[in-house]
Amino acid sequence: MIAGEKKGFKLKAPKGMNTRPTEDRIKESLFNIIRSIKNEAVVLDLFAGSGGIGIEFLSRGAVKSYFVDNSYESIQCIKDNLLHTGLFDKAEIIKKNAFNALKEFNNKRIKFNYIFADPPYGKGLALDILKAIDSMDILKEDGLLIIEHEKNIMLEDESIFRLIRKDHREYGFKSLSFYTIRQV
Repeated sequence: MIAGEKKGFKLKAPKGMNTRPTEDRIKESLFNIIRSIKNEAVVLDLFAGSGGIGIEFLSRGAVKSYFVDNSYESIQCIKDNLLHTGLFDKAEIIKKNAFNALKEFNNKRIKFNYIFADPPYGKGLALDILKAIDSMDILKEDGLLIIEHEKNIMLEDESIFRLIRKDHREYGFKSLSFYTIRQV
């Protein structure tokens, strides 16, 4: 279920156990923390699964959302959800490995106001994604990177080079960590 302009639309999720859509209570908390979406916001939903987070951003006022996933089932599910909500024209869907997609965005000089990453659990990808994004110029100076990860994975408290953690919340066995670019 989503809020904002498309409030009440139910989204479908890819079949199988490979995706874990972000729970409604975590999604609600995430958007309560963010409060209002920046005008003309461009969003990256990395490891997008059903596309629920990127669609939520669009429903709350973002102008464009990029959805990246390497699963055919997820890509089809994202397309279906975007068509169902009428937000397809504000989206770009990319079937690609997350790290390759990040490099492509960097090479094309595409920058995001918000990046949401929800890498698969149990593979140690959360820290790798954080480091990859930190090493690239894809987050706007006033942008926000949010990583959903297992609670027992300790991401950097202080900073990783350019990024600094501004907030951290725990929800059962899951956590959300929020990063911004260090201001010098």
